[in-house]
Amino acid sequence: MSGSRVVALGHHQPQRVLTNADLEKMVDTDDEWIRQRTGIATRRIADDESVTDMAASAAAKALAASGLEPAAIGQIIVATCSAIDRCPSIAAQVAARLNVPSAVCFDLNNACAGFCTALATADHTLRAGAAQHALVIGAEKMSDLADWTDRASCILLGDGAGAAVLSASDEPQIGPVTWGSDPTRNNAVRLVDAWQPRFAQEGQAVFRWATSELPAVAAQACERAGIATTDLAGIVTHQANLRIIEAMTRKLELRDDVVIARDVVDSGNTSAASVPLALSKMVERGELPSGQPVLLFAFGGGLSWAGQVVTCP
Repeated sequence: MSGSRVVALGHHQPQRVLTNADLEKMVDTDDEWIRQRTGIATRRIADDESVTDMAASAAAKALAASGLEPAAIGQIIVATCSAIDRCPSIAAQVAARLNVPSAVCFDLNNACAGFCTALATADHTLRAGAAQHALVIGAEKMSDLADWTDRASCILLGDGAGAAVLSASDEPQIGPVTWGSDPTRNNAVRLVDAWQPRFAQEGQAVFRWATSELPAVAAQACERAGIATTDLAGIVTHQANLRIIEAMTRKLELRDDVVIARDVVDSGNTSAASVPLALSKMVERGELPSGQPVLLFAFGGGLSWAGQVVTCP
């Protein structure tokens, strides 16, 4: 096979909704302050669900939608930075829950860029013929990492998972990846305190980096796919902050009818889960036309980035 394609998607979000009004009772903040700075109105919080629970739920939906039997899956990758389980991996636990008998399973931590990194890794696996079908999942329980006394960071974070099933294809429908990192700024987004990690970031530094340097990198992903940004039907970036999303996309040459993911408003920042979660919800709602090119682009801790153009299933 010369490539791979996304054949099905699935997602999961916890039932509990944490509103800005709820946060007003917890820290010194208010709805207007949060919306002006982040665009976020609500986020989902997993009380009794683990990263594995959410990953398995999203993966089960994607697998069912693909029509494949569990035994057909040859690789499972879970992108996460919030899982506390180190061995067995979340991917191995998902395999057990879905009765996938013999796939290679591993977790991947590239923070918020994790899903797009994992998608490229699975695409490379299928291109090499090492598997015919793969399951790629982004799953995070960022509420476990929130410092609920820090009004600058706790307002951002939410929980959830998204998953994609990939299959080998004669016609490549996942474009070449654009990825990399700037380790000189790897402290800008971080988890601090090894035993009880808490999310922290240099917000202004991240905003300037994402809005000034990353639009050109996102455009490069289109170039590598052999298309112009004006050919895109949709864009799904990491749902970090609505101001970042809007500033980044304004710097790209886009058609007026391009669909831009703004799931951050309802889901908050779900790190590695944000791209597949937003993508799956948009496809489920019929907002993205099947067969059209969609740019996936994520960025975050590292500072790292990864992105590719995929054909919408």
